[in-house]
Amino acid sequence: MNISLKTATGAVALSALMGTTTLAEDLKIGMVVTLSGPPAALGQQIVDGFQLALDQKGGMLGGQNVELVVEDDELKPDVALLKATSLVERDEVDFVVGTVFSNMLQAIFKPIVESETFLISPNAGPSTFAGENCNPYFFVTSYQNNQNAEVSGMVANEEGFENVFVMAPNYQAGRDNVDGFNQTFEGTVTDEVFTPLGHQDFSAELARMSTSGADAVFTFMPGGMGVRLVGQFDGAGLKDSMKFMSVFTTDETTLPGQKDAAVGFLAAGNWAPDMDNAANTAFVSAFEEKYGYIPGGYAMQAYDTANLIDSAVAATGGSMEDKDAVRAALKAADFTSVRGDFSFNNNQYPVQDFHALTVVKRDDGKFHTSFMRTVVEDYADSFAGDCDM
Repeated sequence: MNISLKTATGAVALSALMGTTTLAEDLKIGMVVTLSGPPAALGQQIVDGFQLALDQKGGMLGGQNVELVVEDDELKPDVALLKATSLVERDEVDFVVGTVFSNMLQAIFKPIVESETFLISPNAGPSTFAGENCNPYFFVTSYQNNQNAEVSGMVANEEGFENVFVMAPNYQAGRDNVDGFNQTFEGTVTDEVFTPLGHQDFSAELARMSTSGADAVFTFMPGGMGVRLVGQFDGAGLKDSMKFMSVFTTDETTLPGQKDAAVGFLAAGNWAPDMDNAANTAFVSAFEEKYGYIPGGYAMQAYDTANLIDSAVAATGGSMEDKDAVRAALKAADFTSVRGDFSFNNNQYPVQDFHALTVVKRDDGKFHTSFMRTVVEDYADSFAGDCDM
């Protein structure tokens, strides 16, 4: 899939209004996300969130007309690498925005940063590039993968859970989330299970869960995996015997399929659609009006990514020639994040607040994660100290 997107007020229309030289000054942005299979909803939220910001700015970022090229990595590392290489070498993009999954990010990382093209991740935040392998051309607008799980461990402590069954898919983000939970949880992990990425039949894992003696389960199962797990967890009757807490398992991409089975489940994150600040209220309202569904963190982080690029390009007067100046402008993060306080650490991963969340059902029948309480403020990831940059 190769979709070249220009906003409704994009290059052709603006060129007619502003003169034929406009196209030569276009800002070119490549996007690599998963748009195939069960996880496609995650990638689509990133596309929609970024596009909303573009539309609100008349198809321009930092005063420059934007050409957005969207590529589907198909959740295949070799495809992701091919698409990313093409964006850098053929399309000569100024920024690459991606990816959804950490293994896809690991696949595209090297050719992008070695070409001195800025890579901004609106979701994947692997530990791989947060410490000694940090890179001046790599920024993350979401989180470091371990952080949400670390906060989940804190929530488990606050909730009084003593024995927790832990489960995640066996890839970088899954391992990061398990490590993060184990780092802060003060009780006993009764079992630690890794499933294949894309796992769909959890009957064996649920059987182990039911005899584990755990009073709660902590899991990271994004996309279609989360839909299947929650449905099977509910069907097995485990909802009555243990609490369910997770990251990126019960969120706005999965709740339309999970529905009432997920209500009351706990989560941890950097944002929820009902967080009470003016920027967030405006964002959620505009997003729902445009796309007809409640945005999740994927959309929010992509929206923030577009606004980050807007601030950086504006600060450099539209010039991308001085890479150090562009990097400094990105690092300044001079934009209003819809999640609230936001800044970059020395490793160019965010410093931000994290919250306890729960799943609720709105009066109109739609489901979303809801803010419960702030667990930790200005939370920096634990790998930044190993980044010499």
